[in-house]
Amino acid sequence: MDDRIARIEVMLDGAGPDAVELVKELLGLYGEGLARVMAILEDEQAARLAADESVAPLLLLHDLHPLDVRARVEAAISGSAELLAVEDDLVRLRVRPAGCRSSATAASALREAVRAAAPEIEHVDIEVEREETPLIPVESLAARSGPRTP
Repeated sequence: MDDRIARIEVMLDGAGPDAVELVKELLGLYGEGLARVMAILEDEQAARLAADESVAPLLLLHDLHPLDVRARVEAAISGSAELLAVEDDLVRLRVRPAGCRSSATAASALREAVRAAAPEIEHVDIEVEREETPLIPVESLAARSGPRTP
């Protein structure tokens, strides 16, 4: 789907005004048809249709997706982060460091998930929650090589 969109954008860049107008009219026509389809569907059917990876971008393009941005972002992060805010084209998340996994890798995966679910989001700010470092008693750091002799 992304490849097709990219090809269309390249073609439109080189197209004349009549071709651009034609594309706008076709988009409008298909948008009206999709709107009628969505109006006929029950909520469960609309949700199933919106979950389809080929249909969801079309619904988003025509502002017909049954889930709002917040709901789509929450589903995309599925508990791997705390959603702090959705403001215009910005999403703010908070994550807890998770073991050995790189926080940069986790942040990148979260950004991709948010943008896939809500392409209208341009900025994803991720706050990494600081864990309190447990204190380790100094005496436990001393290496012991064998039994102590008095």
